[in-house]
Amino acid sequence: MIEVREREQLGSRDTRRLRKQGLIPGVLYGKGKAPHAFVVPERDLREALTGPSGLHAILDVVVAGQTTVHPSILKEYQRDPIRGTVTHIDLQEVRLDQPIHALVAVDLVGEAPGVKLGGVLTHVTRDVNIEALPMSIPEHVDLDVGALEIGDTLRVEDLPALPGVTYLDDPYETVIVTVTMPKLVVEEEAEVVEGEAAEGEGAVEGAEGEAAGGETRSAEE
Repeated sequence: MIEVREREQLGSRDTRRLRKQGLIPGVLYGKGKAPHAFVVPERDLREALTGPSGLHAILDVVVAGQTTVHPSILKEYQRDPIRGTVTHIDLQEVRLDQPIHALVAVDLVGEAPGVKLGGVLTHVTRDVNIEALPMSIPEHVDLDVGALEIGDTLRVEDLPALPGVTYLDDPYETVIVTVTMPKLVVEEEAEVVEGEAAEGEGAVEGAEGEAAGGETRSAEE
């Protein structure tokens, strides 16, 4: 449970004052309700979001002086570009019996054989969109790359099936990870082929020149 208190004054000056006091301003959005401005101690917020579920934690929000519990998820947050600290949060109240949409990270596990052979592994899509009940949203999705050879690709369709979770991205078009030949090697091979072709052309031209010269000399004779 995380307790917040109503924010009576708005504006950038008040926001700076609150942050100096260790308080984070935020807004709680509820279905069919007006947005509710609040502040929460930075320490309490950090503890709530560093548990097993991380940023996908269901927060039991209680406004100081009230008893109603508002199950909520972190909708958006802003960070200080220099310090990296959270400067503002938006919470979305949810119903625990209704599915919601969320963005979940894809973690790669295992080591691709193609990488051992010199291939380059590229993590193309790092987050996928899912639909699930609030309590069923996973912290992340693990994708095994232990069988990837050079030239192989894994897409959303290759993600593991999770109970109660539906992947919303295109299963066939959304690429998660690929293993390709190093670009430098490809370029070098192309240069070698072009060089061999050029030498071959020179040899042909030389042969044609010799043939032409021979024919000319024969004519003079």
